[in-house]
Amino acid sequence: MDGAARKVLRNTYMLLALCLGFSALAAGLTAALQIPGPGIIITLAGYFGLLFLVTKYRDRGAGVALVFALTGFMGYTLGPIVSQHLNMPNGALTVTMALAGTALIFIGMSAYALVTKRDLSFMSGMLTVGVLVAFVAGLAAIFFSIPALSLTVSAVFVLLMSGMILFETNNIVRGGETNYVMATVSLFVSIFNLFTSLLQLLGFINKE
Repeated sequence: MDGAARKVLRNTYMLLALCLGFSALAAGLTAALQIPGPGIIITLAGYFGLLFLVTKYRDRGAGVALVFALTGFMGYTLGPIVSQHLNMPNGALTVTMALAGTALIFIGMSAYALVTKRDLSFMSGMLTVGVLVAFVAGLAAIFFSIPALSLTVSAVFVLLMSGMILFETNNIVRGGETNYVMATVSLFVSIFNLFTSLLQLLGFINKE
């Protein structure tokens, strides 16, 4: 890894850590204050709208502020989900296991990406198609209330997001990603989706 890639990786991890903390704070406040979720339409509009702005201003100082806006908004949407699971049987255990699982997968995938000599750019197309298909299937599961499909999508997302963490970290190391703002967003979204997917799967298992 050359000096430029090392700098991008360092800046990415620093910003990612700050964003994870900020998002966790937003989620905790939302859960503590019992603020209801915004609903699927506002969630999608807020996410894609802020993502568009982050991408537009990624090379300016405003890009960093917009990253915090995006991750804070995602934390706000996460609060009601966590609160709902905490109120379920074995809820605290479920949330703890989901957090631990997310951390272990992130550390494992990142460590492999940092040490492997392989170029993992071939994963890009497969991951993109997989995420799009799983995203559409997830929307279908929500709108048509199909619990089995929702659980299947969650299981697929665990695999896809693990792959995304591996791919994005390797992409930074090999110099393919040179913008730490976009790298941070990519890793944050992968971690967020990984956690929520594990939460849904573990919530179903612990409920049985």
